[in-house]
Amino acid sequence: MRFFSKRAGAGGALAVAAIFLGLLGGCAGRVKSFASQEEFNSTVTYSRLFDATAAQTCEAARRALLSQGYIIGAAREDMVEGRKSFQPEPESHLQMEIRVVCAPDTPDGKLSLGFVTALQDVYALKKSNISASLGVGALGSVSLPFSSSNDAMVKIGSKTISSDVFYERFFDLVRRYLVVDEAIH
Repeated sequence: MRFFSKRAGAGGALAVAAIFLGLLGGCAGRVKSFASQEEFNSTVTYSRLFDATAAQTCEAARRALLSQGYIIGAAREDMVEGRKSFQPEPESHLQMEIRVVCAPDTPDGKLSLGFVTALQDVYALKKSNISASLGVGALGSVSLPFSSSNDAMVKIGSKTISSDVFYERFFDLVRRYLVVDEAIH
């Protein structure tokens, strides 16, 4: 079956294709837009100056995370990542990931900045029931009494922790481990 006559040519085919794509595009939902969430105000919340090298600051941060039950995923002289899970309710799960980046702040490297970001992911238990059916050509469809449920944790949200108190407590703990580390040397 032909859709276009020879007289319609490529121009007609393009017009039909454009109409088809326009209709198809109308089926897609609109993308929801949000106002900018970033303000770039203060650097006080997420960073602190330490009287230590970057390596010493990151080691103190690693120890601070370990002291609170975080599992260290990566640890280098300039960066530490830790993760900890929480289950506040039977069907909810929270996962906190903290990343610390340590950078020298002076040419001699004896002062450093610690930049910290905490990300909290929220998961919920989603249940889906599965039942079996069997289709045989001549007989039709037959439902079998086999059914099961499939439970899965589904990520429903993620946010950067922005609480000044949260970060102040973390930095106080890092300072405590810096003091202990200096006392050893």
